[in-house]
Amino acid sequence: MNVEVSSVLGLIILVLDIWAIIKIVGSPASAGSKALWIVLILVLPVLGLILWLLFGPRGG
Repeated sequence: MNVEVSSVLGLIILVLDIWAIIKIVGSPASAGSKALWIVLILVLPVLGLILWLLFGPRGG
């Protein structure tokens, strides 16, 4: 059962990270800012997502 829970949580994080990257690409922020946020989310999926939700560029 522990493997099933981990798999579901991993899938949820993956979906949220993809959603965040799509939102970042569509935001009015500068290209450099977008690149930094995307790299942060790819390197640190959970922490990067949380930081982006709190401090990231807002959608346009």
